[in-house]
Amino acid sequence: MKLFLIRHGETVDNVAQVYAGVKDSALTMHGSLQATRLGQHLAKAGLRFTRIFSSDLQRAYKTAEAIHLAQIELGVTSADRTLTVTQVPLLREQDFGFYEGKPILTRSRGTNKTGKDDRREQRQDDPEFKNVESKESMALRINTFLDENLLPALQTETEAFEEIIAIVAHGIILSVLWRCFLKRFAAQTVSLAPGLAVGGGGITPLEYLGGWSNTGYMELDIRPRDVPMNSHTPTPISNDNSESVDKSLKSEQSGSTVSVMLGQYMVIKTVNGKEHLKGLKRTGGGVGSSKFDSGQKSIESFFKKRKVG
Repeated sequence: MKLFLIRHGETVDNVAQVYAGVKDSALTMHGSLQATRLGQHLAKAGLRFTRIFSSDLQRAYKTAEAIHLAQIELGVTSADRTLTVTQVPLLREQDFGFYEGKPILTRSRGTNKTGKDDRREQRQDDPEFKNVESKESMALRINTFLDENLLPALQTETEAFEEIIAIVAHGIILSVLWRCFLKRFAAQTVSLAPGLAVGGGGITPLEYLGGWSNTGYMELDIRPRDVPMNSHTPTPISNDNSESVDKSLKSEQSGSTVSVMLGQYMVIKTVNGKEHLKGLKRTGGGVGSSKFDSGQKSIESFFKKRKVG
């Protein structure tokens, strides 16, 4: 199975620097172009997706739709195939509660607390105050998604049929997904692709390896242990690093019951992939940062060659 964990394109709230978790923030014009570029990049690489899951929030869903559309336009898949984008509410971003739609605050004067922490202390006795969703709540959501949506896909794989799956969601929840998924593997069964470094000197804990720019993606290759990945030898994860990751993950999800990926081997091939964004410039005059309008054509569309015949 090939698995791509993808963050949505840029949104109007990203530009405005306000909290947008469950708030249904729209893509900007630039964010829509990012999503289109990503879809074309993956399709040109010959990736024929068998499943596409996305959060049901529009910024993720429209990014996923751009990936789906590129599959059809570039001939990777046919328009009559049954592939569709499956919207899953479990993949929504962390709920910021009271802070939804409010500016991302800097530290308050005279305190080392962040603006959000300072506001929490000031309003904790307010009966209408809603706190930020906990790590435990997010982990519960994601483990449910893994068990009900992703892991069953592994059972459909055969030697003649490989699952290639895209999951399009949000920065924080993708980090939670990565940690929960990583926990399913024994430490000695996770490796890095040749040339892929884990932080300076290889000291970044594996659980924090994920980091997602807008439309950035993590690429994972999962195989039964007796099936070779490719002709290159992956870089094993050091025992010390793996042990610290394993302990941390067990601590975060202590008491939970999860399905372990027995007999499976995972290679991390790409972290925060952004090759598709090379050369992409924001449209000037504030247009690039404005809300995406599906009825407005991009400059690129005016220069597409007409098909003959």
